[in-house]
Amino acid sequence: MAIARPVRALGLAALMMWIFFLYTILKPTPGLVGPDKYKTFERDPQLDPLEEPEGKLWRATEDYAPDAKNPARINATLLALVRNEELEGMLQSMGDLERTWNSKFNYPWTFFNDVPFSEEFKKRTRAATKAECRYEVIPKEHWEVPSWINDDLYKESVKILKENDIQYADMLSYHQMCRWNSGLFYKHPAMENMQFYWRVEPKVHFFCDVDYDVFRYMQDRNKTYGFTVTIYDAPKSIPTLWPETEKFIAQHPEYLHPNNAQLWLTDKTRRPEHWEQANGYSTCHFWTNFEIADMSFWRSKVYEDYFNHLDRAGGFFYERWGDAPVHSIALGLFEDKSKIHWFRDIGYQHIPFFNCPNSPKCHGCTKGKFYDGEPFLQKEDCRPNWFKYAHMD
Repeated sequence: MAIARPVRALGLAALMMWIFFLYTILKPTPGLVGPDKYKTFERDPQLDPLEEPEGKLWRATEDYAPDAKNPARINATLLALVRNEELEGMLQSMGDLERTWNSKFNYPWTFFNDVPFSEEFKKRTRAATKAECRYEVIPKEHWEVPSWINDDLYKESVKILKENDIQYADMLSYHQMCRWNSGLFYKHPAMENMQFYWRVEPKVHFFCDVDYDVFRYMQDRNKTYGFTVTIYDAPKSIPTLWPETEKFIAQHPEYLHPNNAQLWLTDKTRRPEHWEQANGYSTCHFWTNFEIADMSFWRSKVYEDYFNHLDRAGGFFYERWGDAPVHSIALGLFEDKSKIHWFRDIGYQHIPFFNCPNSPKCHGCTKGKFYDGEPFLQKEDCRPNWFKYAHMD
């Protein structure tokens, strides 16, 4: 039996409306899918021609010689947590940083290890610099698993982390390292008289000649923290870090700085799946394998209280809280965001990410490069959010 033409028209119209309804719900939102989703600035500022910072800069003079009687150096050090077996990678990093910067200023190197350094390590690192080298062992009470961590719960937690493909989840030393880098390194007696440090990891590259004293720059401009790369963290490694932070804020609302970067920490538009899995935290963080910082912030009552709260919560072991999100959250909430500085002029690589300025002083990296590999790594770049919610300094 043939269906009447009006009925067919009505059915076709209903079908079209249903298709339109599904399309409205499921259609890709412009600018929120594919590679373009992550291009949230019109032009990457790293592509712009680079000039040195304005204002007075401290240049290399005889006062920066290794044996200067009245050195221009301030209380600062190059800091590396490194194992004996990572010697070759450390020499790589030292060679680059000495060539591009420290051979002019001769700031001391301070090496940390949880065991004594070998004579070969000492001999070869001393030969890589004219500056003083210091070799320190981390106190056992700073490295050991704290007494309040339940070993059975830790083991069960590791299984869950491994099921979620969290890197280094079953390496106890990695958890210990994250905790030490978060809140204990600056308590070592060797750091007692130091105010600033520049963290240097094995197997990193420095590409650009920097001709001014960056520690003096930090001091003269009243900067607390300097970074080169900011990216997203693995949300399943830190599911309770933000909830614990919110508990801390509820207890100490007075600690929030009026010019904070909380919107950078809580943005959910660019990576909503991260925000959801991290329970309200964007997972944006400064990649702390490079950081230049004033330890006065870490030594403050605000940060000490925050670190102790997190330490007691156990997430350094029951989850895989890293020093990067811990430092970044603390800076983003409790410090003036104008005191956080992007060292755009320091060319840096820790595979797969770059900070590669557009400058004739940079050699060996592609100008304006941020990542090494497939374009999908662009989504890990959190600089657009920093520029949006904080500032360009």
